[in-house]
Amino acid sequence: MSDINRASDAVIESGPYLYADILDMRSLREIVVNYEIDWLIHFGALLSAIGEANIPLAMQVNIEGLHNILEVSRMYKMKLFIPSTIGAFGPDSPRHPTPDLTIQRPRTIYGVSKVHAELMGEYYHHKFGLDFRSLRYPGVISTDMPGGGTTDYALQIFHDALTTKVHHCYLKPDTRLPMMYIEDILKSTLDFLEVPDSKLTMRTYNVSGMDFTPQELADQIRKFVPDFEIIYNPDHRQEIADSWPQSFDASNAVRDWGFHPLYDLPSVCEVMIQSLTPRYKPRGLRKTSVKE
Repeated sequence: MSDINRASDAVIESGPYLYADILDMRSLREIVVNYEIDWLIHFGALLSAIGEANIPLAMQVNIEGLHNILEVSRMYKMKLFIPSTIGAFGPDSPRHPTPDLTIQRPRTIYGVSKVHAELMGEYYHHKFGLDFRSLRYPGVISTDMPGGGTTDYALQIFHDALTTKVHHCYLKPDTRLPMMYIEDILKSTLDFLEVPDSKLTMRTYNVSGMDFTPQELADQIRKFVPDFEIIYNPDHRQEIADSWPQSFDASNAVRDWGFHPLYDLPSVCEVMIQSLTPRYKPRGLRKTSVKE
């Protein structure tokens, strides 16, 4: 693992950790040579809302950094995985469901940079034989704190439900977006990386576990926190969400490499509440099952 930030104790204890700046090509080459790297998994990027707030930095990190990653992968014949996103689509794309191959005209610098990454990776694959792979992730649900993405209300809402019991949502109640629980993200990514290259019919695939609206999520949370309240105050992120897919067609991933998510909305709510409850120990939390 690597980053430009100081690692937490948990990260340090989990295995090797390095300082790595994707804008520093010399440093990247040194790491690859010194540690005999053969797979490069590139997650470095500014997300949608953060990117719109600092477009020059997003261009530098998301595009210039990508070019360095592609070149070092080509030079040392590494395999390369770069995640993509629902943000790679735009208002002209079919939204429900959105197929793997369709028009992509995103309206955020994050989305534009991810389309660029998809196309550059595919170009390097055909031009140089680079084993490039990418998955278009939907909104990712985990117990981590939100990181600046438009779908991050689906993280914050659980923290609010177990503390203040009130969530102020920056999206409208009927804004449908595709989502996926972190365990499904990790498993699908590992499965995808292990698939023989010969079985892949494309370099970038959609993956998704479920799709829901803020209202549907709030209703499910009330099965655990009956007095939970959600207040809607749409802001600039609503326009971003309105240009994104409402659901993903992941049939090609199912066909080519057996993609199979395990978590749906009820099971995600159950595991999130169970995981976060010890952190907050809210009063009056109702012990129940999503199956009732």
